[in-house]
Amino acid sequence: MNTFPSSDCLLVVCNVPDPQLAGQIAATLVAERLAACVNILPPCQSVYRWQEAVERAEETPLLIKTVRAAYPRLERRLAELHPYQVPEIVALPLERGLPSYLTWVSSSVVSSDDV
Repeated sequence: MNTFPSSDCLLVVCNVPDPQLAGQIAATLVAERLAACVNILPPCQSVYRWQEAVERAEETPLLIKTVRAAYPRLERRLAELHPYQVPEIVALPLERGLPSYLTWVSSSVVSSDDV
């Protein structure tokens, strides 16, 4: 099994309005091979500024594992599926990880080079 550099893997964070939508988005991203895995976390309270007002909302966080080459497609698809006008979609590079896990992530995602 070839190892995959951890720097090619990303952790994408996205909050959605509710657990049901979180499940739908997670299933879609994995089925479409844009993500290897999506963790759906328990709801959290978000406080943010929107249109010059301080807002509060309960949201469900998603932790999405993907690779750099697939990120542009994942970002577009996630924005299509998301109901917010400006959804939180941020990607963090993985500095290190278990080599076999990173290889699994890379083999589970179809990068833009593969399509």
